[in-house]
Amino acid sequence: MALLEVADLDAGYGDLQILEGVDLIVDDGEYVTIVGPNGAGKSTVMKSIFGLTAYMGGAVEFDDEGIHGYRPEDIIRTGIGYVPQNDNVFPSLSVKENLEMGAYILDEVPEDRMRRIYDRFPILEERKSQKAGTMSGGQQQMLAMGRALMLEPDLLMLDEPSAGLAPDLVDDMFDRIDEINDDGTAILLVEQNAKEALRRCDRGYVLVQGQNRYEDSGDALLADDQVRQDFLGG
Repeated sequence: MALLEVADLDAGYGDLQILEGVDLIVDDGEYVTIVGPNGAGKSTVMKSIFGLTAYMGGAVEFDDEGIHGYRPEDIIRTGIGYVPQNDNVFPSLSVKENLEMGAYILDEVPEDRMRRIYDRFPILEERKSQKAGTMSGGQQQMLAMGRALMLEPDLLMLDEPSAGLAPDLVDDMFDRIDEINDDGTAILLVEQNAKEALRRCDRGYVLVQGQNRYEDSGDALLADDQVRQDFLGG
């Protein structure tokens, strides 16, 4: 059953159109990856779903509710969590304060949710009093993911979570995303490490110049000679 359905979406920034007729589906509990060359509009898809671009046409439905035109603060209430690539933590706040900000729409912060985040990312409990801006890139990425999980979203959207991480941390980040998905949260991922993302996901989309070019299972896209030659470096 489709949890998220994007149909014939046109979107961009101001009067500049980036996406043209984009279609995308994420089923309940599914792990979906968007790959493609730089400038293809991958991050714009994420931002458009989350209400951060100029909507120009088409439809975005989440859990059978049309959310195109909604503001981000309304979209988060529907059950979508979003972790942007950049500026995804509050650097002057502590780790604990950042996590509390993730639950800002609630009357109070549920201690059981905070406990689950600490269990998933033990380093965050160890550093809970530390200013987020003084943490390493990998730790900040875990904090951003933890904050997005504080509302227990049905869908977690992650934009380039491995960007800027040391090579030995990339596999760990992907493992953590796998665990979140295994626990029942649907994942929509934009990722520069296309081969690894496709290897781990259920389905993938290849986006080129703001349009759908290919859609298939991750394994099928990895095995497609044309996809490998054009987008995965052979």
